[in-house]
Amino acid sequence: MRHGPLVGWTGLVCGLELKQGLEDLMRIGKYESSESTAGTAIAFLLIGLGVGAAVGMLLAPKTGRQLRKDLRRSYDDALDTVSDWTDEARGRFKDAIEKGSDFADELRAKAEPLSDLLRRS
Repeated sequence: MRHGPLVGWTGLVCGLELKQGLEDLMRIGKYESSESTAGTAIAFLLIGLGVGAAVGMLLAPKTGRQLRKDLRRSYDDALDTVSDWTDEARGRFKDAIEKGSDFADELRAKAEPLSDLLRRS
C-alpha cells in the first residue's frame, strides 16, 4: 500500500516532532550529561537502596519485634551515613570558600596598583 505525498510528509514531520520532544524530555529530566551527574546518581542510589532494604525486610519471615529492631538499626545507619556525608560536604564547601576568598584577596592586591594609576590619570 502506497501513501500519497501528504501522508509521507505528515509522517516525517510527526516523526521529527516526536524526536524533538524526546530530546527535550531527556534534557528536562537531566538524562544528558550535566554538572550534577554525581549528585543525581547518588540520590538515585540512596533511593534505590532505601526501597530495596525496606522491601527486603518487609518480605523476610521475621517477627514484628525483630523487624522493627532491624528497621530501626537500618534507619540509624542511614542517618549516620548521611550525617558523615553532610559533614564532609560542609568541610569541602568551607575549603572552597576559603580558597575563593584567598584568590579574591590576591586579585585585589594585584589590581590595586593598576587602579591607583588609573585614578591619577
